[in-house]
Amino acid sequence: MGLTFAYLTTVLALNAIAKTETKTVNGWSAIPHAGRPGNGLLVRAALQKALPVVNVFEEAAYWTATSDDAGARLSGEHAYRLRFSAGQLPPTDAFWSLTATDTVGYKISTPIGRSSVDSHSGLLKNADDSVDILLQPNQPSGAARNWLATPPGRFKLMLRAYLPGSAIMDGNYEVPPVVEVRS
Repeated sequence: MGLTFAYLTTVLALNAIAKTETKTVNGWSAIPHAGRPGNGLLVRAALQKALPVVNVFEEAAYWTATSDDAGARLSGEHAYRLRFSAGQLPPTDAFWSLTATDTVGYKISTPIGRSSVDSHSGLLKNADDSVDILLQPNQPSGAARNWLATPPGRFKLMLRAYLPGSAIMDGNYEVPPVVEVRS
């Protein structure tokens, strides 16, 4: 019983520490200090539990989202849009990638065999040069290139920016919110 109590106390402590190191904006959470060798042992353990096997932020910035702009959990029962204003796709010196996963973080199988969209997907721009990524389980009519399939139940999104640009590094870049599309 004592060992179980110690384990649960450790998990709670690590979760609390990770929460203090997590920055959330527009429903997207990031841990900018993950992977840094200067972090103390407890902080390193907490961040590895929260986001295991990550690079330092200077090599790859990671954001996750589990809810939409209204705070509702992401669910394949709904359709969503992630709109990047003109010139606001993630700035990188390499590439960026957006992946829909199950709630644990495993990739999902999709009808078209594509589990992510990225800076090399040839996304189509809107008339105002913004880019919409459609997030839903069923293929939308006419916009398959900008479609990221989601599972039927709850899911999460992970956005990665490899060799993030200066706007990400200095904290000025914000990932836009995920918005439910109501018909």
